[in-house]
Amino acid sequence: MLDRFRGCMLGAAIGDALGMPGESAAMNLSHMYQGYRRAWKWHPNAHLEPGQYTDDTQIMLLVAGLIASGNYSEERYAADLARLCMEGDLRFPDGSVMSACEHLLTCGIEKSGVSSDTSGCIPLAVPFALRYSDAVERSGRLVKACSVTHTNPVAHAGAVTVAALLASAVHGEREPFAAAVRCAAAEDPELGRRIGRALGLEQEGISLEGALPSIGSDVSIYQTVPIAFFLMGRYSDPANLLYVAANIGGNTDTIAFICGAYIGAKFGVSALPPDLLAGLENREGIDRLAGLLFDAASHPLPA
Repeated sequence: MLDRFRGCMLGAAIGDALGMPGESAAMNLSHMYQGYRRAWKWHPNAHLEPGQYTDDTQIMLLVAGLIASGNYSEERYAADLARLCMEGDLRFPDGSVMSACEHLLTCGIEKSGVSSDTSGCIPLAVPFALRYSDAVERSGRLVKACSVTHTNPVAHAGAVTVAALLASAVHGEREPFAAAVRCAAAEDPELGRRIGRALGLEQEGISLEGALPSIGSDVSIYQTVPIAFFLMGRYSDPANLLYVAANIGGNTDTIAFICGAYIGAKFGVSALPPDLLAGLENREGIDRLAGLLFDAASHPLPA
């Protein structure tokens, strides 16, 4: 189980770092880049080195650290997130996250969340999936955390769905996709329908180029999450999955983040491409934090 905790967090960070340069770019499947690379000169991530991750992994690590130490609360998360934003250390954040941070600084946590269907709270799915095995408790706590930045129920549904997928994979359940689709349908029927349709297109054997126009890959939960499911269903080889996700265009960092987290949660660290693991920023720190989160998961927290 510890190996899957480590794999989930490291895989998420690898996917994020791999997708970082392609964020907001057009699809690039005919000449896919291999390995980590820089973003183009005028890209908001141009200052990052190859192998560095974006705000997705920053948020995942922030919350994972708070949960592992027993110091998590929405107020503490909000304060630490606002500090990152104020100090200019949050890397190319989702526009909704940025707006929420501004609200945190000016209005406080009571009015911080924005009504957006973007994918900025997807990173919270990882630490909550690893910490809470009970689906009801996990969902309830995750929605509260998401509400710091996103008040739209669709955003909550996306994070809860990804958490259901990862928790199912970490605990070795036979049908993690089915568990996630059931969760999506219960949380937001339209999201459940779109994920089901994406998986249906994959099973029909339609090409990715043919499926992408009808699924999409932008920052909306309704596109980011379904296209990730299509890719996870289509590509069984971890390296192929990660590289396609990183070159698909649109919200590449979050799409690849989801795919990498799933690979690691299901198969452990050994399934992650060794060269990408070796070149990942803060690899040892992420690995160590995953161990602390695993230890925390063995001890119940007060309600």
